[in-house]
Amino acid sequence: MPEHVSVARRILVVEDEPIINQAVSDRLTAEGYDVVRAWDGPGAVSSFEETSPDLVVLDVMLPGYDGLEVCRRIQAVRPVPVLMLTARVDEADILVGLGVGADDYLTKPFRARELVARVNALLRRVERAAELAASPRRTAEIGGLRLDPAARRVWVDEAEVRLTPTEFDLLACLAADPGAVVTRERLLAEVWGWSDASGTRTVDSHVKGLRAKIGSARIRTVHGVGYALEAGE
Repeated sequence: MPEHVSVARRILVVEDEPIINQAVSDRLTAEGYDVVRAWDGPGAVSSFEETSPDLVVLDVMLPGYDGLEVCRRIQAVRPVPVLMLTARVDEADILVGLGVGADDYLTKPFRARELVARVNALLRRVERAAELAASPRRTAEIGGLRLDPAARRVWVDEAEVRLTPTEFDLLACLAADPGAVVTRERLLAEVWGWSDASGTRTVDSHVKGLRAKIGSARIRTVHGVGYALEAGE
């Protein structure tokens, strides 16, 4: 079993294309994960409720009902990291997926090693969240924005805002040094756990989703470099 898997984490793979489903399942099994498979929307929700996976790899286009509806339903049962697979390259479609609770996405075709890297990064974030939850509470306040890292909760002007785990980690990374510009490469390394810059579009998509929830003016774009959380007054 690989070093990054201390126990057999369970992953639900939902994909209606048999070849892709098999390839993804085989690769994750080879990485030491316990893989459960489903091929349509209703089957995905049933499998989720029956097997309680630690993470879901979820295709967008599914028979029965699509991956967006699956994501809504499973997140209503229990929050879980979701990696969406999509053939859609339009950013609006990707933002819809992030908006219903997906944490990350891969556009088809994708490399197996990139899939594994993203799965590993999502599960590492779950571990970090558990460690923070057990640590002494500390909050940060930046211009009407309040973060509680231990509880992973965020308030904007005293109104609580619901963020996905990825959105929270992205915001926390920016909030660690308000006003300072954080490069896309650093965000990829610290939030996603990637060592290369191949996923800068992922950063941009998540920033757009985060802006929609906390206010677009709170995050400043530095073109060609990265982003900064406005420090406020």
